[in-house]
Amino acid sequence: MASVLEERREPAVAPSLSARSRRRSELTGPDRALGAALTVAGLIPTLALAFLAYQMVKEAYPAIIFNGWHFFTSKTFTIGNLYAPIQHKRGYAAPHGASYGVLPLLVGTLLSSVFALILAVPVSVAGAILLVEKLPQRIQGTLGIFLELLAGIPSVVFGLWGVYTFGPLLSRTVYKWVDSLGIPWLSGHTGAGEGLATASVVLAVMIIPIIASITRELVRSVPTVAKEGAVALGLTPSETVRYVTIPYVRTGIIAAAVLGWARALGETIAVLIISGNALNIYPHSIFAPFSTMAATIAAFLDSALTDPTGMAVHALAQVGLVLLAVTILTNFGGRLLTRRFADQALPVGRGV
Repeated sequence: MASVLEERREPAVAPSLSARSRRRSELTGPDRALGAALTVAGLIPTLALAFLAYQMVKEAYPAIIFNGWHFFTSKTFTIGNLYAPIQHKRGYAAPHGASYGVLPLLVGTLLSSVFALILAVPVSVAGAILLVEKLPQRIQGTLGIFLELLAGIPSVVFGLWGVYTFGPLLSRTVYKWVDSLGIPWLSGHTGAGEGLATASVVLAVMIIPIIASITRELVRSVPTVAKEGAVALGLTPSETVRYVTIPYVRTGIIAAAVLGWARALGETIAVLIISGNALNIYPHSIFAPFSTMAATIAAFLDSALTDPTGMAVHALAQVGLVLLAVTILTNFGGRLLTRRFADQALPVGRGV
Protein backbone atom coordinates (compact mmCIF):
# COMPACT_ATOMS: atom_id res chain seq x y z
CA MET A 1 0.00 0.00 0.00
CA ALA A 2 2.82 2.40 0.82
CA SER A 3 4.53 1.69 -2.50
CA VAL A 4 1.32 2.50 -4.35
CA LEU A 5 1.05 5.85 -2.53
CA GLU A 6 4.67 6.67 -3.37
CA GLU A 7 4.07 5.88 -7.03
CA ARG A 8 1.06 8.17 -7.02
CA ARG A 9 2.98 11.02 -5.37
CA GLU A 10 6.01 10.93 -7.67
CA PRO A 11 4.23 12.02 -10.88
CA ALA A 12 2.73 15.01 -8.98
CA VAL A 13 6.12 16.24 -7.74
CA ALA A 14 8.26 15.55 -10.78
CA PRO A 15 6.33 17.76 -13.24
CA SER A 16 6.44 20.71 -10.82
CA LEU A 17 10.21 20.45 -10.48
CA SER A 18 10.69 20.07 -14.22
CA ALA A 19 8.35 23.01 -14.81
CA ARG A 20 10.41 25.20 -12.49
CA SER A 21 13.67 24.21 -14.14
CA ARG A 22 12.10 24.78 -17.54
CA ARG A 23 10.98 28.28 -16.53
CA ARG A 24 14.45 29.13 -15.29
CA SER A 25 16.06 27.89 -18.49
CA GLU A 26 13.60 29.90 -20.57
CA LEU A 27 14.48 33.17 -18.85
CA THR A 28 16.14 35.62 -21.20
CA GLY A 29 19.07 37.86 -20.38
CA PRO A 30 16.94 40.93 -19.51
CA ASP A 31 14.72 38.80 -17.26
CA ARG A 32 17.70 37.46 -15.36
CA ALA A 33 19.18 40.95 -15.06
CA LEU A 34 15.87 42.25 -13.72
CA GLY A 35 15.70 39.41 -11.19
CA ALA A 36 19.24 40.11 -10.02
CA ALA A 37 18.51 43.85 -9.74
CA LEU A 38 15.39 43.20 -7.69
CA THR A 39 17.32 40.84 -5.42
CA VAL A 40 20.01 43.46 -4.81
CA ALA A 41 17.38 46.14 -4.20
CA GLY A 42 15.68 43.89 -1.66
CA LEU A 43 18.96 43.24 0.16
CA ILE A 44 20.01 46.91 0.36
CA PRO A 45 17.82 47.82 3.40
CA THR A 46 19.02 44.75 5.30
CA LEU A 47 22.65 45.43 4.47
CA ALA A 48 22.27 49.10 5.40
CA LEU A 49 20.79 48.19 8.79
CA ALA A 50 23.52 45.62 9.40
CA PHE A 51 26.24 48.13 8.47
CA LEU A 52 24.67 50.78 10.72
CA ALA A 53 24.48 48.38 13.66
CA TYR A 54 28.09 47.28 13.09
CA GLN A 55 29.35 50.86 13.07
CA MET A 56 27.39 51.73 16.20
CA VAL A 57 28.73 48.70 18.06
CA LYS A 58 32.27 49.48 16.88
CA GLU A 59 32.05 53.09 18.04
CA ALA A 60 30.33 52.24 21.33
CA TYR A 61 32.57 49.30 22.30
CA PRO A 62 35.03 51.33 24.47
CA ALA A 63 32.10 52.83 26.38
CA ILE A 64 30.48 49.42 26.78
CA ILE A 65 33.64 48.10 28.45
CA PHE A 66 34.18 51.29 30.47
CA ASN A 67 30.60 51.55 31.78
CA GLY A 68 29.59 47.92 32.20
CA TRP A 69 26.11 47.37 33.59
CA HIS A 70 26.43 50.67 35.43
CA PHE A 71 25.35 52.30 32.17
CA PHE A 72 21.82 50.87 32.54
CA THR A 73 21.43 51.54 36.28
CA SER A 74 23.04 54.95 36.78
CA LYS A 75 20.92 58.08 36.95
CA THR A 76 23.75 60.47 36.04
CA PHE A 77 24.98 61.39 32.59
CA THR A 78 27.91 63.81 32.60
CA ILE A 79 31.11 64.02 30.59
CA GLY A 80 33.07 65.02 33.71
CA ASN A 81 35.71 67.69 34.31
CA LEU A 82 37.83 68.16 31.19
CA TYR A 83 40.46 70.13 33.12
CA ALA A 84 41.07 67.63 35.92
CA PRO A 85 43.44 64.64 35.74
CA ILE A 86 42.20 61.82 33.53
CA GLN A 87 40.88 58.67 35.21
CA HIS A 88 41.41 55.13 33.95
CA LYS A 89 38.95 52.29 34.29
CA ARG A 90 39.05 48.82 32.75
CA GLY A 91 41.82 49.83 30.40
CA TYR A 92 40.14 52.98 29.05
CA ALA A 93 40.63 56.66 29.89
CA ALA A 94 37.87 59.18 30.62
CA PRO A 95 37.67 62.67 32.14
CA HIS A 96 37.62 62.92 35.91
CA GLY A 97 34.13 62.49 37.31
CA ALA A 98 32.68 61.21 34.04
CA SER A 99 29.56 59.12 34.53
CA TYR A 100 27.36 57.82 31.78
CA GLY A 101 23.92 56.56 32.80
CA VAL A 102 21.09 55.99 30.37
CA LEU A 103 18.27 54.95 32.72
CA PRO A 104 16.52 58.37 33.08
CA LEU A 105 16.93 58.97 29.35
CA LEU A 106 15.42 55.58 28.54
CA VAL A 107 12.49 56.20 30.89
CA GLY A 108 11.90 59.65 29.39
CA THR A 109 12.03 58.29 25.85
CA LEU A 110 9.50 55.54 26.56
CA LEU A 111 7.14 57.72 28.60
CA SER A 112 6.96 60.58 26.09
CA SER A 113 6.52 58.27 23.10
CA VAL A 114 3.89 56.08 24.79
CA PHE A 115 1.88 59.12 25.96
CA ALA A 116 2.09 60.56 22.45
CA LEU A 117 0.87 57.28 20.98
CA ILE A 118 -2.05 57.10 23.43
CA LEU A 119 -3.12 60.59 22.38
CA ALA A 120 -2.49 60.20 18.66
CA VAL A 121 -4.05 56.82 17.80
CA PRO A 122 -7.70 57.58 18.78
CA VAL A 123 -7.58 61.00 17.12
CA SER A 124 -5.97 59.62 13.96
CA VAL A 125 -8.34 56.67 13.57
CA ALA A 126 -11.45 58.73 14.34
CA GLY A 127 -10.32 61.50 12.01
CA ALA A 128 -9.58 59.08 9.18
CA ILE A 129 -12.98 57.37 9.52
CA LEU A 130 -14.73 60.75 9.63
CA LEU A 131 -12.80 61.91 6.59
CA VAL A 132 -13.72 58.87 4.50
CA GLU A 133 -17.15 57.84 5.74
CA LYS A 134 -18.93 61.07 6.67
CA LEU A 135 -17.54 64.06 4.77
CA PRO A 136 -18.23 64.94 1.13
CA GLN A 137 -15.58 64.12 -1.45
CA ARG A 138 -14.67 67.76 -2.01
CA ILE A 139 -14.01 68.38 1.68
CA GLN A 140 -12.06 65.12 1.92
CA GLY A 141 -9.57 66.33 -0.69
CA THR A 142 -9.08 69.69 1.03
CA LEU A 143 -8.56 68.22 4.49
CA GLY A 144 -6.30 65.53 3.03
CA ILE A 145 -4.03 68.22 1.60
CA PHE A 146 -3.75 69.91 5.00
CA LEU A 147 -3.03 66.54 6.60
CA GLU A 148 -0.16 65.92 4.20
CA LEU A 149 1.18 69.44 4.72
CA LEU A 150 1.16 68.89 8.49
CA ALA A 151 3.37 65.83 7.99
CA GLY A 152 5.91 67.93 6.08
CA ILE A 153 6.44 70.63 8.72
CA PRO A 154 10.02 70.51 10.12
CA SER A 155 10.33 69.31 13.69
CA VAL A 156 12.12 72.46 14.81
CA VAL A 157 9.00 74.44 13.91
CA PHE A 158 6.94 72.16 16.13
CA GLY A 159 9.46 72.66 18.90
CA LEU A 160 9.37 76.45 18.69
CA TRP A 161 5.59 76.40 18.50
CA GLY A 162 5.44 74.19 21.58
CA VAL A 163 7.82 76.22 23.72
CA TYR A 164 6.64 79.72 22.79
CA THR A 165 2.90 79.31 22.07
CA PHE A 166 1.32 75.96 22.82
CA GLY A 167 3.14 75.18 26.05
CA PRO A 168 2.42 78.56 27.73
CA LEU A 169 -1.22 78.30 26.60
CA LEU A 170 -1.60 74.89 28.20
CA SER A 171 0.23 76.11 31.30
CA ARG A 172 -2.22 78.96 31.84
CA THR A 173 -5.35 76.88 31.26
CA VAL A 174 -5.34 73.08 31.26
CA TYR A 175 -2.31 72.48 33.48
CA LYS A 176 -3.60 74.75 36.25
CA TRP A 177 -6.91 72.91 36.29
CA VAL A 178 -5.28 69.47 36.33
CA ASP A 179 -2.89 70.57 39.09
CA SER A 180 -5.82 71.77 41.22
CA LEU A 181 -7.27 68.24 41.27
CA GLY A 182 -4.44 67.07 43.52
CA ILE A 183 -4.06 63.70 41.82
CA PRO A 184 -0.66 62.06 42.39
CA TRP A 185 1.67 62.34 39.39
CA LEU A 186 -0.75 64.86 37.84
CA SER A 187 0.20 67.67 40.18
CA GLY A 188 3.27 69.82 40.71
CA HIS A 189 2.79 72.12 37.73
CA THR A 190 5.40 74.89 37.55
CA GLY A 191 7.08 76.82 34.78
CA ALA A 192 5.91 78.03 31.39
CA GLY A 193 4.81 74.72 29.96
CA GLU A 194 8.04 72.82 29.32
CA GLY A 195 8.07 69.22 30.39
CA LEU A 196 6.71 65.77 29.72
CA ALA A 197 3.08 66.74 29.11
CA THR A 198 3.78 69.38 26.48
CA ALA A 199 6.40 67.25 24.76
CA SER A 200 3.97 64.32 24.58
CA VAL A 201 1.21 66.47 23.11
CA VAL A 202 3.55 67.97 20.52
CA LEU A 203 4.85 64.51 19.61
CA ALA A 204 1.25 63.37 19.23
CA VAL A 205 0.57 66.24 16.83
CA MET A 206 3.68 65.26 14.86
CA ILE A 207 2.71 61.59 14.46
CA ILE A 208 -1.01 62.11 13.85
CA PRO A 209 -0.46 62.78 10.09
CA ILE A 210 1.51 59.53 9.74
CA ILE A 211 -1.12 57.36 11.41
CA ALA A 212 -4.12 59.22 9.98
CA SER A 213 -2.91 59.20 6.37
CA ILE A 214 -2.25 55.44 6.44
CA THR A 215 -5.55 54.75 8.20
CA ARG A 216 -7.41 56.86 5.66
CA GLU A 217 -6.12 54.74 2.79
CA LEU A 218 -6.97 51.57 4.73
CA VAL A 219 -10.53 52.70 5.38
CA ARG A 220 -10.92 53.48 1.70
CA SER A 221 -9.92 49.91 0.90
CA VAL A 222 -12.76 48.36 2.92
CA PRO A 223 -15.09 46.63 0.43
CA THR A 224 -18.38 48.42 -0.06
CA VAL A 225 -20.11 45.03 -0.18
CA ALA A 226 -19.09 44.27 3.40
CA LYS A 227 -20.43 47.59 4.69
CA GLU A 228 -23.65 47.31 2.69
CA GLY A 229 -24.09 43.77 3.96
CA ALA A 230 -23.75 44.99 7.54
CA VAL A 231 -26.37 47.68 6.92
CA ALA A 232 -28.65 45.07 5.37
CA LEU A 233 -28.31 42.99 8.54
CA GLY A 234 -29.65 45.95 10.51
CA LEU A 235 -26.43 47.52 11.83
CA THR A 236 -26.38 51.26 12.40
CA PRO A 237 -23.55 53.37 10.87
CA SER A 238 -21.67 53.40 14.18
CA GLU A 239 -22.05 49.63 14.53
CA THR A 240 -20.86 49.18 10.96
CA VAL A 241 -17.70 51.10 11.78
CA ARG A 242 -17.23 49.12 14.98
CA TYR A 243 -17.93 45.63 13.63
CA VAL A 244 -16.85 45.92 10.00
CA THR A 245 -14.53 48.83 9.21
CA ILE A 246 -12.23 48.73 12.22
CA PRO A 247 -11.86 44.89 12.32
CA TYR A 248 -11.17 44.94 8.59
CA VAL A 249 -8.29 47.43 8.90
CA ARG A 250 -7.05 46.84 12.46
CA THR A 251 -3.90 45.10 11.28
CA GLY A 252 -2.97 48.14 9.22
CA ILE A 253 -3.84 50.47 12.09
CA ILE A 254 -1.41 48.60 14.34
CA ALA A 255 1.30 48.88 11.68
CA ALA A 256 0.60 52.62 11.30
CA ALA A 257 0.77 53.07 15.07
CA VAL A 258 4.14 51.31 15.16
CA LEU A 259 5.45 53.67 12.47
CA GLY A 260 4.21 56.66 14.47
CA TRP A 261 5.76 55.27 17.64
CA ALA A 262 9.10 54.87 15.90
CA ARG A 263 8.92 58.51 14.83
CA ALA A 264 8.17 59.59 18.40
CA LEU A 265 11.02 57.46 19.79
CA GLY A 266 13.59 59.08 17.52
CA GLU A 267 12.39 62.67 17.57
CA THR A 268 15.23 64.99 18.56
CA ILE A 269 15.01 68.75 18.08
CA ALA A 270 11.39 69.27 19.07
CA VAL A 271 11.84 67.27 22.29
CA LEU A 272 15.13 69.01 23.06
CA ILE A 273 13.42 72.40 22.88
CA ILE A 274 10.32 71.49 24.89
CA SER A 275 11.51 68.88 27.40
CA GLY A 276 13.51 71.16 29.70
CA ASN A 277 16.59 68.97 29.10
CA ALA A 278 16.72 67.47 32.60
CA LEU A 279 19.24 64.65 32.26
CA ASN A 280 19.70 63.19 35.69
CA ILE A 281 16.20 62.95 37.14
CA TYR A 282 13.11 60.86 36.55
CA PRO A 283 9.90 62.72 35.70
CA HIS A 284 8.21 62.96 39.11
CA SER A 285 4.99 64.21 37.51
CA ILE A 286 3.43 64.65 34.10
CA PHE A 287 4.63 68.28 34.12
CA ALA A 288 8.24 67.61 35.15
CA PRO A 289 11.21 68.34 32.88
CA PHE A 290 12.94 65.33 31.39
CA SER A 291 15.13 64.29 28.48
CA THR A 292 15.29 61.52 25.91
CA MET A 293 18.14 59.57 24.36
CA ALA A 294 17.91 61.34 21.01
CA ALA A 295 17.72 64.79 22.61
CA THR A 296 20.72 64.02 24.84
CA ILE A 297 22.84 63.03 21.85
CA ALA A 298 22.01 66.33 20.15
CA ALA A 299 22.60 68.36 23.31
CA PHE A 300 25.95 66.77 24.27
CA LEU A 301 27.57 66.24 20.89
CA ASP A 302 29.48 69.54 20.79
CA SER A 303 30.79 69.09 24.33
CA ALA A 304 31.65 65.45 23.69
CA LEU A 305 33.85 66.39 20.74
CA THR A 306 36.05 68.44 23.11
CA ASP A 307 36.79 65.39 25.27
CA PRO A 308 40.47 64.55 24.65
CA THR A 309 39.93 60.91 25.62
CA GLY A 310 37.05 60.44 23.18
CA MET A 311 35.05 58.52 25.80
CA ALA A 312 32.16 61.00 25.70
CA VAL A 313 31.65 60.34 21.99
CA HIS A 314 31.79 56.61 22.65
CA ALA A 315 29.18 57.02 25.40
CA LEU A 316 26.87 58.92 23.07
CA ALA A 317 27.33 56.15 20.51
CA GLN A 318 26.28 53.68 23.20
CA VAL A 319 23.16 55.77 23.86
CA GLY A 320 22.44 55.71 20.13
CA LEU A 321 22.94 51.95 20.10
CA VAL A 322 20.36 51.53 22.86
CA LEU A 323 17.96 53.77 20.95
CA LEU A 324 18.50 51.67 17.83
CA ALA A 325 17.81 48.49 19.79
CA VAL A 326 14.61 49.94 21.27
CA THR A 327 13.40 50.99 17.82
CA ILE A 328 14.10 47.57 16.33
CA LEU A 329 12.37 45.79 19.22
CA THR A 330 9.40 48.11 18.82
CA ASN A 331 9.07 47.24 15.15
CA PHE A 332 9.38 43.51 15.83
CA GLY A 333 6.74 43.79 18.54
CA GLY A 334 4.45 45.58 16.11
CA ARG A 335 4.96 42.80 13.57
CA LEU A 336 4.01 40.17 16.15
CA LEU A 337 0.84 42.07 17.05
CA THR A 338 0.03 42.50 13.37
CA ARG A 339 0.34 38.77 12.71
CA ARG A 340 -1.76 37.94 15.74
CA PHE A 341 -4.64 40.20 14.72
CA ALA A 342 -4.31 39.27 11.05
CA ASP A 343 -5.21 35.66 11.88
CA GLN A 344 -8.57 36.68 13.32
CA ALA A 345 -11.54 36.58 10.98
CA LEU A 346 -13.89 39.44 10.27
CA PRO A 347 -16.71 39.13 12.87
CA VAL A 348 -19.56 39.91 10.46
CA GLY A 349 -22.16 37.13 10.67
CA ARG A 350 -20.85 35.75 13.98
CA GLY A 351 -23.40 36.94 16.50
CA VAL A 352 -23.42 40.58 15.42
